[in-house]
Amino acid sequence: MHHAQIAQRAFNTPLMVDPAKALAFLSGLGPRIAGQEISFQGLAVEADDQTAASLPARASLFGNDLAQRHQRNGSQPYTLVDGIAVIEIAGTLVHRGAWIGQSSGLTSYEGIAAQLQVALADPGVRGIALDIDSFGGEVAGAFDLADRIRAARLQKPVQAFVAEHALSAGYVLASQAERIILPRTGAVGSIGVVALHTDMSGALDQKGIAVTLIHAGARKIDANPYQPLPEAVHDQMQRELEVVRFLFAETVAAGREDRLTQTAALATEAAVFRGADAIAAGLADDLADPVTAFHAFAAATRGTTSPSRKGPQMTTTPETPIETPAPVASAPAVPPVDAATTAKNPATMTADSIRAEAAEVAQVCAQAARLGVIIDAADAVTKGLKPEALRARVLADLAARSDAAGIIASAPAAAATKDSPIIAAAKKAATDAKR
Repeated sequence: MHHAQIAQRAFNTPLMVDPAKALAFLSGLGPRIAGQEISFQGLAVEADDQTAASLPARASLFGNDLAQRHQRNGSQPYTLVDGIAVIEIAGTLVHRGAWIGQSSGLTSYEGIAAQLQVALADPGVRGIALDIDSFGGEVAGAFDLADRIRAARLQKPVQAFVAEHALSAGYVLASQAERIILPRTGAVGSIGVVALHTDMSGALDQKGIAVTLIHAGARKIDANPYQPLPEAVHDQMQRELEVVRFLFAETVAAGREDRLTQTAALATEAAVFRGADAIAAGLADDLADPVTAFHAFAAATRGTTSPSRKGPQMTTTPETPIETPAPVASAPAVPPVDAATTAKNPATMTADSIRAEAAEVAQVCAQAARLGVIIDAADAVTKGLKPEALRARVLADLAARSDAAGIIASAPAAAATKDSPIIAAAKKAATDAKR
């Protein structure tokens, strides 16, 4: 750190900054710059601000100061969008990080847990979205947080939106959501563990440096960087990694349930899966643009109720697939809703049927987009538009542009035994046109 340059910018120069922010900066970096504690004179800062600036938020397994600080300031520790708490899981994941959100490319497990706790207690939150883009991080703390995410599903729905990576520790957390949605280029998996050992002995010999390790306890200096790694120590480290790998697979299987067993998770051999391959392997559920999928998630359950909570809430049962862009080997399609029955008696629509219809609407909109017809899925669900009406609208638009003859089925034969209703109708229109 260039202390002189920092000092020149901080001292003896005009600053346009809120006093509390200046105090927070100087409280943290001042002693490092000056080499001693710094006293403050002439700064009109409230006592509470001075205390908050000088005392960092504490990450604790037994308290919740991280979230409480946000609440004292009248803010939420997450972004709230249409009743959905968005919890970001990005960058390198670390244990014991005393902050909420990403800091210097790191996201702390404690920060994620604090946001999760507040979201579950907040009556204004109907569901939780995990916004994930992480290549992984530390083992310490990851599995305990995974258990908390899985337990949260008993209170409110939790979905994971991957943009673009949920690997290793990132996948541990993603796998605990009810559903995992990723874009076509999204990557998930890496169900494995790695440990690095640095052998500096050769470099030290070249520089004429000798390191003597004086120790008590035969294994005190195992895997030290100043000596080559002994075979026995290597084998012991390998065994420890295998134990963690089995715990990794066991945790993933607990979250994915019948979609990915522990044996299947181990069989991936820590491979990374992208797009349709991830779905075929059981590591993800749907392919979709994360933004579109998020709004469909919010809209599909808006106004439904949870039996364990009062007032409008989201249900806690796993969501049906949002959409399946081509090419994809996806989960079975959602059975179509009987629009005639529900139109006659809307009150008979259950939470499951509402979600099923919303999922079908989202699927129709996704298929329409691939045919060049853009329909806002969230808006369609909000307005109560039926799938049949949307299909008719798409076909009418295609007919007007004389594009029907150029339409082909986008789903591979291995992924579905028959075309979707909109594709089948388009094919029929194309065939009739040729006659």
